[in-house]
Amino acid sequence: MKLIPTQLIRAGIELAKPIYDAHGRVLVQKNIQLTQVMVNRLKSMRVTYIFIREEDTDDILVTPPIPDDKRIDAIRKIKDAFRTLQFEDLTKNNFLLEQTAHKLNDLVKDIAKDLSKNDDVIHYLSDLLIIDDYVFSHSLNVSLYTLALAQDLHFKPKELEQIGLGAVLHDMGKIFIPDEIINKPAKLSDTEFEIVKTHTDYGFEMLRNVHTIPFTVAHCAYQHHERLDGSGYPRGIKNEDIHPYAKIIGVADVFDAVTSNRVYRDAMLPHEGLEILYAGSGTQFDLHLVEMFKKTIAIYPNGLTVYLSDGKEGVVARQNQHILERPIIRIVKDNGAKVSPYDLDLSKVLDVMVFHTDQLTKTR
Repeated sequence: MKLIPTQLIRAGIELAKPIYDAHGRVLVQKNIQLTQVMVNRLKSMRVTYIFIREEDTDDILVTPPIPDDKRIDAIRKIKDAFRTLQFEDLTKNNFLLEQTAHKLNDLVKDIAKDLSKNDDVIHYLSDLLIIDDYVFSHSLNVSLYTLALAQDLHFKPKELEQIGLGAVLHDMGKIFIPDEIINKPAKLSDTEFEIVKTHTDYGFEMLRNVHTIPFTVAHCAYQHHERLDGSGYPRGIKNEDIHPYAKIIGVADVFDAVTSNRVYRDAMLPHEGLEILYAGSGTQFDLHLVEMFKKTIAIYPNGLTVYLSDGKEGVVARQNQHILERPIIRIVKDNGAKVSPYDLDLSKVLDVMVFHTDQLTKTR
C-alpha cells in the first residue's frame, strides 16, 4: 500500500485501508474504488491522507500499534471518562468515579499488552479517523507514545499503569477551556493563551481529588508543560523538580501535537516532529528521552513517498529496526523515469539519504 495526500486523490483509485468517522463508523470501506462524490466528501472533511492500492507497492504493510476497532473503542472510553470526571460531584458519587478509574486502568493495561506483543515501531498516528474533538484522540496517541517509550525504558508493570493513566489524563483540564479557544483557527491572543495554560491547574485539582487515581497521575496533568530550563508552565520549575513521568509525557505530548492536524495549522511528518524535539533537547527536553523516543517511531512511515539525494524516487517498504532513519525503499523512479521496482536498503548505501518527502498533511 502507499500513502498519498488527500489533495492528490482522484476518482478511480482503490482504498487499501478503511476510513472512519468520529463515531467509529466506516465512511469508506477498503478495496473500494473512489467516486468523485467520495473524493469531494473526503476533502471537505479534512481527511489528510489515504492508503491506496498500487501494483508496485501492494505488499507494503502498515501495522497499527493497536487494531482499528480497539482504537475507536479507546477514544470513546476516554471521552466518556472525561465527561464523567467533568460533570460528577467528586464528593458524592464515589462509586461512579471508582468505575471510571477502573475502566481507564484496564484500557492502559490493554494498550500496554498490545504494544508489548508488537515488535514494530509506531507508525504515523495522524490517521484515518475523522475526529470531532482533538483532545480525546490526542490523549490516546500520547498514551501510546508514552507507553512505548516507558516499555523501552524497562518500566515495571505498576509504573506502566501509572504513567499510562497519567498520559491518558494529562489534558483532562482542557475540557474546562472554552471550545472557541481550543478550536480557534487563528493564533491565540496573549489573554487566550493564558486561559489555555490554566488547563494544567484544572487537571491537577480535578484528579488529586479522585482518591482512586494515584497522586502521580495528577502531577502528570500538572507538570507535562514544565521544561528543564524553567521556561514551562504553570510553575516554571526546572529539571530536578519535574516528575520523571511528566518529562516523558511532555516529549510524547509535543510530538503528537506537532504531527497532528489542527484547525489552525497543518501537521508535520514524524521526521519533522523529531527535529522539534532535538532542537529543544537539553533546554526543554531530556536528550536521553528524545534519543530513546526516536527508537519507538517510524521516522519515515511505511507507504510514504520519498525522494533520495541521488535522484531516485520510491516508497518506504520496511523499517530497519536499529537504524530507523535509514529504512528500506521500494525504488520506482530514477531521475524521473520509471524503473522496474526494486528494494534499496539505505543502511547499506550510506552515501544516499532521504532528500525530501511527500507532504501528506497539507490540506490548505
